[in-house]
Amino acid sequence: MNYRQAIEYVLGFTDWERAPAQTFAAAKFDLRRVQSLLARLGNPHLGRQAIHIAGSKGKGSVAAMIASILQAAGYRSGLYTSPHLHSFRERIVVDGEPIGEDEFARLTEALVPQAVAENEDGRFGQLTTFELLTALAFLWFQDRDVRWQVLEVGMGGRLDATNVVDEKAVCVITPISLEHTTVLGDTVEEIAVEKAAILRPGTTLVMAPQTYPEAAAVIRARAAELAAPLLEVSGTYSVQRLGWDLTGQSFRLAGPRCSRELWLPLLGDHQLENAATAVAAIDALRSGGVAVSEESIEEGLSQLSWPGRLEVLRDKPLIVVDGAHNGDSARRLRQALRDHFSFGRAILMMGVSGGKTIAAMAEELAPLTDRLIATRSQHPRAAEPEAVAAAFAAQGVASETYPTVAAALDRARALAEPDDLICVVGSLFVVAEVREQVLGLSVTAS
Repeated sequence: MNYRQAIEYVLGFTDWERAPAQTFAAAKFDLRRVQSLLARLGNPHLGRQAIHIAGSKGKGSVAAMIASILQAAGYRSGLYTSPHLHSFRERIVVDGEPIGEDEFARLTEALVPQAVAENEDGRFGQLTTFELLTALAFLWFQDRDVRWQVLEVGMGGRLDATNVVDEKAVCVITPISLEHTTVLGDTVEEIAVEKAAILRPGTTLVMAPQTYPEAAAVIRARAAELAAPLLEVSGTYSVQRLGWDLTGQSFRLAGPRCSRELWLPLLGDHQLENAATAVAAIDALRSGGVAVSEESIEEGLSQLSWPGRLEVLRDKPLIVVDGAHNGDSARRLRQALRDHFSFGRAILMMGVSGGKTIAAMAEELAPLTDRLIATRSQHPRAAEPEAVAAAFAAQGVASETYPTVAAALDRARALAEPDDLICVVGSLFVVAEVREQVLGLSVTAS
């Protein structure tokens, strides 16, 4: 089995990332089948320390920051995140390096007989693509003798495949907002219940600043119920931006241990909050006896690689890409663009996945622009450009639709003057296609 065959095999299972949003149903998620599959594989998820991160926004960034700091401290660290930008291999990373194509294929081939046996048994339903990828991540972390596995929840928390890990050093919950309502619930409180379910009795919980007080209340109640020490970033840490350029920002982070001056190669106030949350998680580990120096925190954040998040691809005109995917993240993007960049006209290029809150995003982003170019990625769940255009038209923004990202980018560049801004927003898959074109990246296989 080669890498392309391995990807085809994994994608041959039910893939909720590619399935229409309306087909989601909580009843189709069952942790018992993941546990059963892992038992067939010898329980590769056990035997190492775990940090588990859930939330609606910023959980991938926080996970990447924590893993980078642990790596800088000399620990072999595994990072499991989703979705990816250019390759499935980006989801499974050890010490900053994605799993190789040959290793991905080898582990998939080893997984096949156990996956077949699990599906033939069928007591707990049929395996999904995400569950197979999660098992592959654990196998790779086992192969590489990883000390720390940093796990980003795929969706929700309670029934997410990553929640098979019971012994966790720290749990983290980033800001919660409405998302995946067909599965997680129609209110912020219901969604918070799902995400807070990653917590285990006595495990320290780090809670990022929450936009919605009702979400924070649910998280506090869950921590109290499980006698879990709760570290709230808001009120415990304070962040002050000191300066920035197109490559990142310097900031002062004051907390219980000390005041630090740090550099982060990401822009936006929200990323400073993410950095504070990541450092809070590291401080919680240090309180438990894990050796991480101040220099490792500084190095880990400064060396972070996390593309596609308020990333500047070109100047004159500015081309900025960001994977904002709901109203709250769109609001933070709008604030960040105004904070960090000077530009004449803003030309917005947007494509989203089906089921995203397009109207809420349009309401937040419309004040930035008088011109929208709507498009769609090649992803099966991409929303039609006409739906995006209609949402912005309702906000009084003139819109054009293009069936491909390449055509949309060509149109945006044709419209832009040297001092203008082209902001590409929405699905990470749209962001990925723009990165590939602007940066000339060669992606031979997904």
